[in-house]
Amino acid sequence: MPEIAPRRTRMMRWDPLTVGIDIGGTKVLAGVVDSTGQVLHVERRPTIGHDVRLVEDTIVELVNDLARRHDIAAVGIGAAGFVDSSRSVVMFSPHLDWRREPLRARVADRVRIPVVVDNDANTAALAECRFGAGVGQRFVLCATLGTGIGGALVIDNRVYRGANGMAGEFGHIQVVRDGHRCECGNRGCWEQYASGNALVREARELVRANSPVAHHLRDLVGGDPGLLTGPQITQAARDGDPLSIELIGDVGEWLGVGLAGMAAAFDPSCVIVGGGVSAAGDLLLEPTRRAFARTLTGRGHRPEPPVLLARLGPDAGFIGAADMARSAARRSRRTRRRRPDRPVRRFRASP
Repeated sequence: MPEIAPRRTRMMRWDPLTVGIDIGGTKVLAGVVDSTGQVLHVERRPTIGHDVRLVEDTIVELVNDLARRHDIAAVGIGAAGFVDSSRSVVMFSPHLDWRREPLRARVADRVRIPVVVDNDANTAALAECRFGAGVGQRFVLCATLGTGIGGALVIDNRVYRGANGMAGEFGHIQVVRDGHRCECGNRGCWEQYASGNALVREARELVRANSPVAHHLRDLVGGDPGLLTGPQITQAARDGDPLSIELIGDVGEWLGVGLAGMAAAFDPSCVIVGGGVSAAGDLLLEPTRRAFARTLTGRGHRPEPPVLLARLGPDAGFIGAADMARSAARRSRRTRRRRPDRPVRRFRASP
C-alpha cells in the first residue's frame, strides 16, 4: 500500500510583506521587509523641520511609494521619543515637536492598513535580536548612538517596555550634575557625552577656538565649524587624524562607563552597540570595551558580557518596526476571519 501522508493539523503560517519606518532627528528611512528580515526596497527622506504634520505627510508619502511596488499588509513606525504602552501615542520627543501625538491613529486613517508605533531604539534592538548580532541570546542590552542615545532591553525576543511603555531611555540618565544642557530639558544626560551630538559639539568647539590640534578638521570645512559633521569626523579618524581618533575614543570611554552601569542593573548576556556613531567600528568599540571592563561592578568575579557591534547598520530601526507590524497584520487577519461579515481592508496607494 502506498504510504499515507500525515494529515496537516495546522495551516501554513502567513508571512506578509510589511513596511518599517525609522524616524530620526535628521532623516526618515522606510523599507519593505519580509519575514526573514530581508530588505526588499528602501526609500529615504530628510526630516523637514519639526512640524508634526510634515513628518506625518512624509510617512504617508513613503508608504504610498512603496505600496506601488509591493503588496504590503501593515506599517511599523520607529519614533524617536517616548511611546505609550499601547504603542500608538508619542508622548514626548526631545528632537521633534511631538507632545501626546496620536501617530498611529493619524497614519492608519490615511493608509487604511494596520499600523504600530514604538520607540526607534526598541525597533532597532528587536531587529538585532531577531536577525543580527543578538541572535541566540536571551537577555540583550542594546545602545543606539545617533543624534542621542537610544536603548532597550530585550528578553527572549520581546522588548521590555516598563509600566508605561517608556523603558529604555538610558540616554537621559544624568551622569554629570549641572553638565551640558540636553534637549530633554535636563542637564548632564549621558547622551550629552556619548553620542553623535557630543562628538560633533566637541570637534566644533576646538575648530571654533582655532586649536592647533584641529587643523585637519578645520581644513575639511574651510574654517566653518558649523559645517562639520559626525561622518566627517569618523572618516578623518579612519584616515589617521589624531584629534578625531581622540574624540571618538572619548565618546567610547563615556559609553563604556555608562554601559557598565546598565550591565550592573540588568545583567545581560551581551551588549550590542549600534547607531550611526557605531560606524567608527573598533575606533569606538575598543575604548568602550576597556572602560566597560574597568568599570563593571564585580569585575573579575562574574561573567563579563561581550560588547558587540550591531550587524544591521542603519537599517535596523525599520527592519524591527516592520517585524512588529507583521504581528499586527496577523492579528488583524485573525480578527477578520472571526468576523466574516467585516469587509477586508486592502491597501491602495494614493494616485
